[in-house]
Amino acid sequence: MLDKNIKPSDSQDPVFALGRQLSIEYYDCGQGLLLSKDAVENALLKGANDSGATIISSSFHQFEPQGVSGVVIIAESHFTVHAWPEHDYAAVDIFTCGDNIDLDVAIHSMEESFGAGRVVISSDQNRGIISPPAKLKGDSKSESKRVLDTIKDRNTLPISWKKAYDKQDPWGVLTSVDIYGCGQNIIRDAKMIEKFVNALCETIEMKPFGNCRVVHFGVDEKIEGFSMTQLIETSLISGHFANATNTAYLDIFSCKFYEPRDVAQFAMSFFKGDHYKMQIALRQ
Repeated sequence: MLDKNIKPSDSQDPVFALGRQLSIEYYDCGQGLLLSKDAVENALLKGANDSGATIISSSFHQFEPQGVSGVVIIAESHFTVHAWPEHDYAAVDIFTCGDNIDLDVAIHSMEESFGAGRVVISSDQNRGIISPPAKLKGDSKSESKRVLDTIKDRNTLPISWKKAYDKQDPWGVLTSVDIYGCGQNIIRDAKMIEKFVNALCETIEMKPFGNCRVVHFGVDEKIEGFSMTQLIETSLISGHFANATNTAYLDIFSCKFYEPRDVAQFAMSFFKGDHYKMQIALRQ
């Protein structure tokens, strides 16, 4: 997949890149594989080693309540990663200034380690292109400004849900959050569930409409647990709490914006969960 860094040119002079950078997206990763700092670090170390890179050192950090970032320094440059366990997704960058690394091997090695269901190479760039100086047409300062304007005008996607909300102007926001490994005494207590709903409404600045309803369901052990509904002036909060797996399944739908990650992290803290998964939809 990756050829030598010398690129073909129409001129007689070769165009040479000092380095090459790949951005790899790992989707649908295996359950729980992105939660552990050690597991993510081992995946990148294995990928670098399998590819033939010369490993110098590595440094990784575990975020709270979840998430991992890290870097593996190699003699040829580096491997970096940030993992979002709530989306079963890991973003990996490989930067190399040598031709001795087999990047295909590295990509497939990490794919196997992450248990990824889908892999996308979203960027493949030459960095530091060395070639004869280009002759700028007209005023050089104007030409430089044009290049910078082109960079600034790139059509990039927002990385803030608030920016996405403002841009799309949807009717409402739906956040589905699954909290795993909840405290048994909390999800089996109707009063605690009511307390959670009241506190959540305060956290995301939503006004409850009527009383919170918490009802016990399920003669089958597999589905037994409390279900909850709470009308809010901007729509609805609902949830089911599964005794068999100590999991809380929450849905928050509102025509007023709230920050989805605030919901997930507050719920995980309240229910003393191990980790969470989150899905977000802007409803038109």
